[in-house]
Amino acid sequence: MNSLMTVQPIESSEIRLTETLAKQRAAFLNDGSPSLAQRKGDLAKLKNALLSKRDELVQAVNADFAHRSPYETKILDLMPVIQGINYLRKNLKKWMRPRHRHVALHFQPARARVVYQPLGVVGIMSPWNYPLSLLLMPLATAIAAGNRAMIKPSEFTPATNNVIIAILRDIFSEEQVAAVTGGADVGEAFSALPFDHLIFTGSTNVGRLVMRAASENLVPVTLELGGKSPVIVERGYSLIQAAASIAFGKLANAGQTCIAPDYALMHENDVDAFVDAYQEAVRSYYPRGASDPAYASIISAQHHGRLSRLIEDAREKGAQVVQIGATDSPRERTLAPTLILNATPDMAVMQEEIFGPILPVITYSDIDQAIAYVNARPRPLALYFFGRDGLARNQVLERTTSGDVTINDTLLHYVVDDLPFGGVGASGIGAYHGEEGFKTLSHAKGIFQQARWNSGVLLRSPFGWITDRVLAYLLR
Repeated sequence: MNSLMTVQPIESSEIRLTETLAKQRAAFLNDGSPSLAQRKGDLAKLKNALLSKRDELVQAVNADFAHRSPYETKILDLMPVIQGINYLRKNLKKWMRPRHRHVALHFQPARARVVYQPLGVVGIMSPWNYPLSLLLMPLATAIAAGNRAMIKPSEFTPATNNVIIAILRDIFSEEQVAAVTGGADVGEAFSALPFDHLIFTGSTNVGRLVMRAASENLVPVTLELGGKSPVIVERGYSLIQAAASIAFGKLANAGQTCIAPDYALMHENDVDAFVDAYQEAVRSYYPRGASDPAYASIISAQHHGRLSRLIEDAREKGAQVVQIGATDSPRERTLAPTLILNATPDMAVMQEEIFGPILPVITYSDIDQAIAYVNARPRPLALYFFGRDGLARNQVLERTTSGDVTINDTLLHYVVDDLPFGGVGASGIGAYHGEEGFKTLSHAKGIFQQARWNSGVLLRSPFGWITDRVLAYLLR
């Protein structure tokens, strides 16, 4: 497999998209499955290229957001990719090894095994909020599984896209990795291509459209969506610790994180103390409020306006709005960390995924009420529980269904490489981290190898008393 040729961003026409897919599929069929050494080599090239261009990537992300701390980009966007690639390279040999399976006595001495083959060409559609990790981690996983890939990054991060495409141009041929740029029309055409698998990360509404388009070609999909991820804080847990972790998870990237805590379920007697602890945590993280260098801007004026309308709608419907720290900033598109108290179901902030630095606080009187509140809503991409090891925690884990769960912290399950990452129901389909990601983008081919002399002949015609004896044993 030649990985040293040039990859160019391809045109947005459906004809060009189809031609590129055909070119990749022909190369895949011609070259066959890449070896372990080829896959590990390609992953190493991708890692080294990203590290050599880390400063350019950080600057590009900052330009696309108008402001995002270089530390946030390195810690939350670049580091998961580098660590993820390290993990893939370390475990790839084990995952590629055929798995032997049991053969029933009446078929022995035959042998059975499962081998994992590349699917072929994988399509990857990524969002704007983490333009490095949410594009490059699926790409790295596709490469680890031996596939070719076509990628479609978000049109809202053009500066970052330019750097990523330049990196890919230097290390992969178009037959191995092709980049597609453009708006919603390109995304629509891209999702309708007959890939061997399609990974989409984005909103639930767009995910429905992507799945509908993919279904026309029976393309299997992995959908990483979102939803309203709850935090449940058990009565008696340290509110200082809970508030610090919730503020970190809620305000990283100014809340523009698919697994950010969307709302907090707090015992009715703990609300005032939590509000105080949360405000203190926010001020410690961002002493200068919305203008703090560590605090990110909102990606677009449209998104900023939507978040502002959520706050105003809640205020008009009776909520207590608490904005924390300095709310004015010389930077464009900033929004102060905000608490919404006395939130009710009729408020837009409790009906939409927030995707910003706004945290509604809902009260409960006992843990059963908190669990019922979560279960009455679509299944979330993440769930967070702060509490002791005991009955309440076990009830939350056993009686709720969500994507991944982090206990006594937020966000960190995403960067545990050995955990599958994915949603359930309205929050997504499938997973692509860890070994589950390798298997998602591989075909598990079962192989049965019969021996020359075997007991299976006893179940073939001509039938007789021996057949009756064997059937009597097998049907007992």
